[in-house]
Amino acid sequence: MIGPDGDQLGVISVKEALEHAHSANLDLVEVAPDADPPVCRILNYGKYVYELDKKAKLSKKKQHVVQVKGVRFSSKIGDHDYDFKVNNVRKFLKKGAKVKVWVFFRGREITHQDIGKEILKRIAADVADLATVEQDGAMEGRMMTMLLAPTKI
Repeated sequence: MIGPDGDQLGVISVKEALEHAHSANLDLVEVAPDADPPVCRILNYGKYVYELDKKAKLSKKKQHVVQVKGVRFSSKIGDHDYDFKVNNVRKFLKKGAKVKVWVFFRGREITHQDIGKEILKRIAADVADLATVEQDGAMEGRMMTMLLAPTKI
């Protein structure tokens, strides 16, 4: 049993511990139930829960969540459309997000997968200063995908 000031009161019965807590106008909280004997503490339970929530929020705030953005290209993409989409890929990479690039094939275009690989190679070359290729040219149904991760600057 640990008192309200942090001093150890030793091993005492539950009834005695409840009397100590009641006399101090505080709560009796079991802080280590797996210990032998279990460890209880006299404290303000509302304040204790508030402190735990505050610690959890602070640790969650410090976590960095990596976003994965997606940009879709066609196998018959024009030059202007290509440049526009590559600029979007560059923006996402500068913000620190990973980018998944898809080249999709319609109808009989699927027979010309070499065109899709060329587009992916061209994209990788155009953003080589900002990204590294994490996953290269995998086919998923009618789409060829590539995953780009931002380089650490």
